[in-house]
Amino acid sequence: MRDMISFVYRKLCLVLMLWTSSLSISLAQEAGVSFTSSDKKIEQAFIWAKGMALHYKGNAADPVGPWYESALPPRDAFCMRDVSHQSIGGEILGLGKENRNMFTLFTSNISASKNWCSYWEMNKSGKPAPDDYRNDKEFWYNLPANFDVLCATWKLYLWTGDKYYINDPVFVRFQEKTVKDYIDSWELDANSLLKRPAHPNAPVPFKEEDSFHRCRGLPSYSEGVPNLKTGIDLVAALYQGLLTYSAILKEKGSEKEAALYAQKAERYRQHLEADWWDKKEARYYTYYSNDHQFGKEEGETFLLWFDALKDNERIKQTIAHIASKNWNVENTSYLPYQFYRNGYWDKARDYILYLSDPSTPRREYPEVSYGVIEAIVQGLMGVIPDVRTGIVSTIYKTNGTGDATVKQLPLLHTMIDIAHTNTHQSTLHNTGKNPLKWKAMFYGRHKIAYANGKPITVKKEVDAQGKEISFVEITMQPGKVVSVKVQD
Repeated sequence: MRDMISFVYRKLCLVLMLWTSSLSISLAQEAGVSFTSSDKKIEQAFIWAKGMALHYKGNAADPVGPWYESALPPRDAFCMRDVSHQSIGGEILGLGKENRNMFTLFTSNISASKNWCSYWEMNKSGKPAPDDYRNDKEFWYNLPANFDVLCATWKLYLWTGDKYYINDPVFVRFQEKTVKDYIDSWELDANSLLKRPAHPNAPVPFKEEDSFHRCRGLPSYSEGVPNLKTGIDLVAALYQGLLTYSAILKEKGSEKEAALYAQKAERYRQHLEADWWDKKEARYYTYYSNDHQFGKEEGETFLLWFDALKDNERIKQTIAHIASKNWNVENTSYLPYQFYRNGYWDKARDYILYLSDPSTPRREYPEVSYGVIEAIVQGLMGVIPDVRTGIVSTIYKTNGTGDATVKQLPLLHTMIDIAHTNTHQSTLHNTGKNPLKWKAMFYGRHKIAYANGKPITVKKEVDAQGKEISFVEITMQPGKVVSVKVQD
């Protein structure tokens, strides 16, 4: 956010850090999801992150309803970008009501008078935050936000199985307006991204010095780049947003329309690869200016966040460049899970430890603690639920030999405990009230597997990085405990 480095904020963070340091640890050991590991540094990172994240839980009696802080403290507010990035961490921590309420508010507040934008940020009073909103003609808004929300609500559906996120009329309207009217209004067609005007829907008369005029439709999350026409993060967001809408349509049985939106999404990805790759430096440009010049600032992290890259060599070069530099804490908070997902496990662990270190500047920013929670559960523990198949997949992503356990993890209308004893043995306990299927995955080519000591058929696949995986599939009724062990 644009004023994050202010002197006042740094002082507030220091006070908050001192006040919450002991409170966070005690809160993190209360009821709810828990994590233990032979890697005590990662275990302590989880305890800190859980305590800090739950510290930001709002009062459900506030006029806005259930919410959690996901903006610049101490605004008592939540913004579209941060909620989208914190939502899975929130779900892991049991903040499902908060997610449902905040996303309902964002999706229900799009309007033609705001050119199909919503309120970028809302506060606990249930009002658009005055830091970002004056009226429907004058406000701050980052254009990737609609697509981020679209993607986040789909991820929540996959995690929870809650059809509300894809079927409720408010969400359906948001989806349809975002992939059609919003794109048209802001001139975001795949062929227009390098030609679009600087301020398609600017107030009249336009005042360049007024940020609510100049940034009413900022075409990037990068807020420090002047004279911006398009950011690469917006291209990536458009790609993944339309691909997500295609998946939603497919889930509802609209196969032909789903195929159409998948094709539209692919056009954005093709432009990204053709127009934005700097062959000389083997890096992506991150913005295109109104002076018709490409440039490089922040933004590469969103290529990973929106899963917009398919060329493994370019992915490697992008990750190498990201890992070679220091980024602001917001960008860094996305990296642990993305590095786990892309096969850089040791570096992912380094980022977790950096983000949870008391000496790290601004580690109290809300996205950080939620990002650490997501990285440990989805990244290190490899827990990925998918309501479309009713399957929860698990795989231990570590180069070590120790153990790790997550307990009381809510997903797919039930709850599980998952323990990795080492990279060759995992145990799942369905502690909830509904059945699920468990896909127990292990890296390597293993010929033999046992489920509770009995032989079971081993299947094979490869991940996105080409690593071999052996797996077994087991139906888990409520109360069932199964331990799977593989052998070479």
